[in-house]
Amino acid sequence: MLDERRLRRILDVGRSVVAELDLETLLQRVLDEARALTGARYAALGILDERRAELERFLSIGIDSAQHAAIGDLPRGRGVLGVLIEEPRPLRLDDVSDHPRSYGFPLGHPPMHSFLGVPITIRGEAFGNLYLTEKAGGVPFDADDEEAIVLLAGWAAIAIDNARSYTREHRRRHELEQALRAMDATTAIARAVGGETDLERVLELIAKRARALVDARGVLILLREGDELAVATVAGGLAGSLDGLRVPVEGSVSGRVMLERRAQTLADARTELRFALGEQLDATSGLLVPLVFRGRPLGVLCAFDRDGDEHFTREDERLLESFAASAATAVATAQTVASEGLRRSIEASERERQRWARELHDETLQELAGLKVLLAGARRSQDLERVHGAIGDAIEQIDTEIAGLRRLIADLRPAALDAFGLRPALEGLAERVTATSGLDVELDVELAHDADEAAPRPRTEVEDAVYRLVQEALTNAVKHADASRVAVTVREHGGRLEVAVLDDGAGFDPGAATSGFGLLGMRERMALLDGRVTVTSAPGAGTTVTATVPSG
Repeated sequence: MLDERRLRRILDVGRSVVAELDLETLLQRVLDEARALTGARYAALGILDERRAELERFLSIGIDSAQHAAIGDLPRGRGVLGVLIEEPRPLRLDDVSDHPRSYGFPLGHPPMHSFLGVPITIRGEAFGNLYLTEKAGGVPFDADDEEAIVLLAGWAAIAIDNARSYTREHRRRHELEQALRAMDATTAIARAVGGETDLERVLELIAKRARALVDARGVLILLREGDELAVATVAGGLAGSLDGLRVPVEGSVSGRVMLERRAQTLADARTELRFALGEQLDATSGLLVPLVFRGRPLGVLCAFDRDGDEHFTREDERLLESFAASAATAVATAQTVASEGLRRSIEASERERQRWARELHDETLQELAGLKVLLAGARRSQDLERVHGAIGDAIEQIDTEIAGLRRLIADLRPAALDAFGLRPALEGLAERVTATSGLDVELDVELAHDADEAAPRPRTEVEDAVYRLVQEALTNAVKHADASRVAVTVREHGGRLEVAVLDDGAGFDPGAATSGFGLLGMRERMALLDGRVTVTSAPGAGTTVTATVPSG
């Protein structure tokens, strides 16, 4: 029978462990109290696996780290320990080695003789077992020790059940809060961009919302442009020069995240992104999430450095992935609106060019031709030498104007482009530029249709875009570059048209003329057709304009 002092101690211990809601702290407290109540030198708690067939975890006190290392693997529930798993009731032994199920101890294990084992049962199911060995004074554990540990195991079972229930409830509440945060962020994005179609504004809203969602110091959005990812917007305090930065899709972390459509956390962002963003980005940890719309990868949403110097968690990853799904829809919608607006603008421009061509041909040229006939007749009917000279000069001027207007019509919409294709149109363009400016234009065109008439011609809009690009580049070479020679190359292979225009002119700084010299129009035309334009130049080094666009 337990004495009053010991019984009061067990009651006090029971009240304290039941109040503990952290499971790991609770288990350690149970071990400490079990050893104190019995005077055991060693105490252990074995936790059963889901099948309740062996020990999944084994916690112990009394054995230092060096002894643990010497012993090796922790027990799995064989031998005497397995007896309590098979028969969950108290087991008390004067010398554990005398039990028929005893396997002995591994090398490096301290000697143990007296043994007391008590099961911990929660709601009728075994949770684990308490093991005590080596009672102080070298005496066996007695019935009072067993009763005390049985009572402690009962308190422990209640406390463990409470702690596990609290942990489950806390996890569910936390998951619900995360889900609500994601829903709120998604709803906020939907409200914010519901009436917004400007891509720049949409990206700005997404970056700010994403930053607040995961408590990041900074967020940037990379959007795909051909074989590269370009920095589209930045929110927060990300030091470094990021404007205009481009990252190759192949071989980069961000490119892999987009192509594999799988988020990735970065423990050392600067090192892991060193060949792309790392040198320009002042950040430690990172979280990269793909932006995908209907299976089409649009780019990557990148968050860096959580507040409080904490790394991004799996929950942050799930939260940002959910947010990115709605954000991608908003980005795709804005991109579609922008593309359609640009397409309508270019189509309207082309219609306007065609209208002017028709009007100049049907009206202006006809009037000038009639004037020529009239003046020629007047010259034949007049004898005054002065009048003859004036009329001759007028006819000469009219001839010049007619030739100029014909060149204008051809430049606005060359008939050869519709009737014969890209090569004849470019040849005519090169001849006119040479005739009017003296510029030496070397033209080299290789199209699939030229080599094989059965091969399809490039799409009409592609031919138009390539013609306009070459036309603009030649105009720049004449008006701005003061060039004497230009080489134009157009190649079609692998379903793509590759264009290069190289001049030997004065050159310029591309960074200082991003919207000048017609460069913006070139890029917009090609972007509309999923193509890309690159301009390389330097003062005194000439200019090279290259473009790649799908031909079909």
